[in-house]
Amino acid sequence: MLELTMASVSGTDASATAGMLMADAPSEPGAVLRVGRDRAVCRLVTPDDWLFVSRVHLEFQCGPDGTWQVTWLRGSQPDPSSEVRLTIGEYAQPIAYGGTVPLPRGGSGEIVVQDRTGPRGINVGFYHEV
Repeated sequence: MLELTMASVSGTDASATAGMLMADAPSEPGAVLRVGRDRAVCRLVTPDDWLFVSRVHLEFQCGPDGTWQVTWLRGSQPDPSSEVRLTIGEYAQPIAYGGTVPLPRGGSGEIVVQDRTGPRGINVGFYHEV
């Protein structure tokens, strides 16, 4: 099972969150969880006016062996208005626009989507339960 929690952060104080949302999916091949502004497709949804987040921004997908990966889906613009990074403990790496990164089996961490134009972002925590 993959469990996600999402906090929307706004303002210069990183603790000024607009609320926390949760979603989960079994670790079965083909299972998908999406994060973005489109309520019809995404299980975790950001505010409608947060245009630095695409309609469907992140896609978590379970592979045939029960491991998960996250993809920063390309939006309608050639250049993104956000930055995305993966943090696992002390380790942090940027995720490329349109790129995919495997998540650690049985591990936890956080995906941070940061607005390039202001002090807003979303923090998507993940926990892969085996």
